[in-house]
Amino acid sequence: MGIVQQRTIKNAIHCRGVGLHSGIKTSLTLRPAAPDTGIVFQRIDPAGGGALIAADWRNVVESSLCTTLGNGEGISVGTVEHLMAALAGAEIDNIVVEIDGPEIPIMDGSAAPFLFLIECAGLAEQDAARRAIKLLKPVTVGDGTRSAGLLPDHGFSMSFEIDFPSKAVSRQDISLALDSESFKAELARARTFGFLQDLDRMRAAGLARGGSLDNAVVISGDAILNEGGLRYADEFVRHKLLDALGDLYLAGCPIIGHFYGMRSGHSLNRKLLEALFADPTAWCFTTLMRGAAITEEAWREPVRVRA
Repeated sequence: MGIVQQRTIKNAIHCRGVGLHSGIKTSLTLRPAAPDTGIVFQRIDPAGGGALIAADWRNVVESSLCTTLGNGEGISVGTVEHLMAALAGAEIDNIVVEIDGPEIPIMDGSAAPFLFLIECAGLAEQDAARRAIKLLKPVTVGDGTRSAGLLPDHGFSMSFEIDFPSKAVSRQDISLALDSESFKAELARARTFGFLQDLDRMRAAGLARGGSLDNAVVISGDAILNEGGLRYADEFVRHKLLDALGDLYLAGCPIIGHFYGMRSGHSLNRKLLEALFADPTAWCFTTLMRGAAITEEAWREPVRVRA
């Protein structure tokens, strides 16, 4: 029993890699941050000018093939979703992410390398209570063929369904109760994926310039081109769930409820958070307690943004 404390990392830690869409090599450093800082990205390259960008759904400037955050003045950080998923899965509340370019490194296309960095840096509990957003009634968005929603629940769980014409993917669905252990075992290693026939079009549009068989599962017709095959039999739907987890963490704290997605993506995930916060009767803040039900509190202030 007792209040769950906020967490950061014990030590700074560094990695370097190529951006999936930009093809630009960047260096990333994770640094500990004080309680109630939240997750903040900082562009430390000359073009970024030291700009601070809070990991907040209101700062999303692009969310088609990836989630990009901006500061409203033309400075942005792209493809944040895999790192955000790792931070959510590791239950990290406060951290500063320094990046010397416009896009987070794609690493192997999953959240596992970022989770490894976090584990190597170590976890540190802080002298502040961890809070969450509790769903009080259903919130749904969609267009008839795609949908995403949040439902009241006692914990945090997720489900997802995809359906592609390729026999390599076909129809897949998954439902998981999420905590740090299940995230590491069931989601963290699921890689992003794409279709070979789309590559020329994407690169002509300035996308996927850093993509390769080293950082994505590539499908050609009904075949998977990666020599090692899949990490999970249903790796495709697991990765979609991983993306959604990263996008949902842009709410500013964990969510207590059930998320479901049906052929949804980054854009719809962002619209779901917008719809949630547009209805103050659909949610409330709660304080997380160890070994007990979550205690509800009637906090109605917006999630604080410190950058």
